[in-house]
Amino acid sequence: MSESQGSRSERRPQRADSFLAMIPDEEIDKALAYLRDTALDAAKAKAQRLYLDDYSRVLRALIMSEHLAEPVNAQERHAYADIRYKTHLEALKTAIFEDEKCRFLREAASAKVEAWRTYQANLRSEGKAYS
Repeated sequence: MSESQGSRSERRPQRADSFLAMIPDEEIDKALAYLRDTALDAAKAKAQRLYLDDYSRVLRALIMSEHLAEPVNAQERHAYADIRYKTHLEALKTAIFEDEKCRFLREAASAKVEAWRTYQANLRSEGKAYS
């Protein structure tokens, strides 16, 4: 085998458990505390997003009702062009961002905890196999 190829073990990526072994218990405690402490904020962000999403239809109907003398397609055009609807869409955009940010951060913390739990279970399993 040539030197440029190297041995198989040199080319093999490091095992994932070597990374997991470097996660201190304090970091897992922080992740669990984060999940606990942000639950209310995540619920509020989700509720705000869902409310604004539903309110989109209400606001559109209210604006359309201001133009009842016109055909429905013209009413919709007025509703979509109305500054109140545009302002509402900006608020909805912000709510979606906050909800997704909470969700992604909580998923990252949860994934860290789950990876650590799997690693711990594997350690226990290896211990039983070799005892």
